[in-house]
Amino acid sequence: MADITENSATGTAPTSAPRKSSWKYIGPGIVVAATGVGAGDLVATLIAGSNFGYTLLWAAVIGCLVKISLAEAAGRWHLSTGRTLFDGWASLGRWTTWFFVVYVVIWGFVYGAAAMSSSALPLQALFPDVMGLKWWAIASGLVGLVFVWFNKYEVFEKVMTVLVGVMFVVTVYLAIRVTPNLGDAFAGLLPVLPDEKDSILNTLGLIGGVGGTITLAAYGYWVNAKGWTDTGWMKVMRLDNRVAYATTGIFVVAMLFVGAELLHSANVAIASGDKGLIQLSDILEDKYGTATAKFFLIGFFATSFTSLIGVWHGVSLMFADFVGRYRTGGAGDAAQAPSGDEVASGKAIASGGREKSWPFRAYLLWLTFPPIILLFQGQPFRLIILYGVLGAAFLPFLAGTLMWLLNTSRTPREWRNGLLSNAMLTIAGLLFLILCVKQIWDQPWGEFF
Repeated sequence: MADITENSATGTAPTSAPRKSSWKYIGPGIVVAATGVGAGDLVATLIAGSNFGYTLLWAAVIGCLVKISLAEAAGRWHLSTGRTLFDGWASLGRWTTWFFVVYVVIWGFVYGAAAMSSSALPLQALFPDVMGLKWWAIASGLVGLVFVWFNKYEVFEKVMTVLVGVMFVVTVYLAIRVTPNLGDAFAGLLPVLPDEKDSILNTLGLIGGVGGTITLAAYGYWVNAKGWTDTGWMKVMRLDNRVAYATTGIFVVAMLFVGAELLHSANVAIASGDKGLIQLSDILEDKYGTATAKFFLIGFFATSFTSLIGVWHGVSLMFADFVGRYRTGGAGDAAQAPSGDEVASGKAIASGGREKSWPFRAYLLWLTFPPIILLFQGQPFRLIILYGVLGAAFLPFLAGTLMWLLNTSRTPREWRNGLLSNAMLTIAGLLFLILCVKQIWDQPWGEFF
């Protein structure tokens, strides 16, 4: 007897759960890993290796474990309740709706420009005589728009898997090529703080920066888009989630190896931000030749472009879910469960209809076209401050609301948080709250007003 049945909506996504978890069902985890690890994450880990050698390897590992707990909680909510995360947020009160709306509008506007620029940098380095950086950025955004607009989750997942394979091969190759000192690497698994000013905050920043922000919330949506809609898929989801952050861990550890061996040992500093990876390309070319440098730039592009199309798809899906529920008049209602298929639900996401809806496509357009203005005019100072504050506030919001949802009657008793889940979500919430306060404190508020 077959373990699964075919989903008539997509032709491929299974609708009934398998009897046991299996590697062949893995998919959303690959997507969240690819989307969550952007060029900024890699360069931050690279700089940590450059500044501290292997000392903070343990922090990168803990960062992966913290994000596992957040993504698992989001996926568990979707599967155990049959409701989406935004549906859960709306049950907590109208304030969640306002936070989400302000966040996705401002965040999407600024992130769109950043994602397009990040994808453009390696393309311009690979093809310097074709066109300028801004035009490569626009081309990247338009390609992402067209790809997500015309393809459903099934094709999206396959393309993401291929690009993750490229990322994996490039980062592991570089880690091997620089010949890591395995003795020092294993010593780096001991929780030791570097003897530097602000070492605690730098360490917390590295832990918090491993693998995604809003993409962690999007994980539950990708779980549903895969066709997983009930608790029968819980074991598969948990395996999938572990694969996601094992993959993320390999990416960041590999880049920390490169930073420790190639930069720290030679006392070479690189710039923060995506341009630091272009500097790394030049260093690789000097040390290992043009072929290795170009190979790295291909991996750099894969890293940036997966983040672009991942956000284009995942956050647009969340926005479509928000609009779908809001149009039913359910946003901000009390803790009651929604009724009817019109209200956002896991099955509504699994049907694929949200990916063809006008709110999905409207947010796709918002991510693509308004940010082009920023590419030519620069990023408005006040908007960048708000973007930084909202981005820093999102993960404490996510951790706190998941704790609330998964410890109350909104979740069936069998699937509520246990001791370990509560401990990990508490740690995550406190970590991100500290980083949020620091981010807010560091903003130049005097110039803002």
